[in-house]
Amino acid sequence: MSKKPIGTTAKTGEKCPESGVWKVVGTPSTTAPIAKGNRMPPYDGKAVTWKLTSYA
Repeated sequence: MSKKPIGTTAKTGEKCPESGVWKVVGTPSTTAPIAKGNRMPPYDGKAVTWKLTSYA
């Protein structure tokens, strides 16, 4: 199975498509390590879009 490319996005509530370090798109932003298959978390109490920045 091939990895999802760096820059892949996923929204809060979706299943994480690839283990790695994910960054919130927008401001304020944060990064978080998220494992494949986990639900993408909200940030600052809101639904956000996460972008894959590096592999785990």
